[in-house]
Amino acid sequence: MSPQAGSFFAQATAFADSLGSGPGPAFAEPWQARAFAIAVVASRQGCFTWSEWTHSLGRELQRASDTDPKAAEASYFDCWLSALQSLLLSKGAVGEVELHERKHAWEDAYRRTPHGVPVSLSPP
Repeated sequence: MSPQAGSFFAQATAFADSLGSGPGPAFAEPWQARAFAIAVVASRQGCFTWSEWTHSLGRELQRASDTDPKAAEASYFDCWLSALQSLLLSKGAVGEVELHERKHAWEDAYRRTPHGVPVSLSPP
C-alpha cells in the first residue's frame, strides 16, 4: 500500500470512529460509517469534488433502482460503496490491486473476529 493511501485510510478510520460518538446510532453498520468517512476525507483532500461524488452516487442509485426499486432503498450504502470505489479508481487515488488487497483483508478480519466483537484491521 502506498504511504499516501495508508495515511488516507488512517484519517478516514479516525473520522469514522468519531462519527459513532454522538447519541444514538448514526449508521446501521460500522462499515457504512467508514465508507461515509472515506468519501468525506477523499473529497476534502481533493480526490474528487462533491459534485462528482453526488453524480457518481446518483448513477449507482439509478442502476440499483432500474434493477429493483425496493432494493435500491435497502442497498443505499452498497450504492455508496460502489460509487466511492469507482471514483477512487478513476481518479487514481487507489489502485485495483490495493482495493483488492484491502477488501480481502477485511474479509479475512471478519472471518477471524469472534461474534459480538467489532471487526478491525491490524495496522498495515
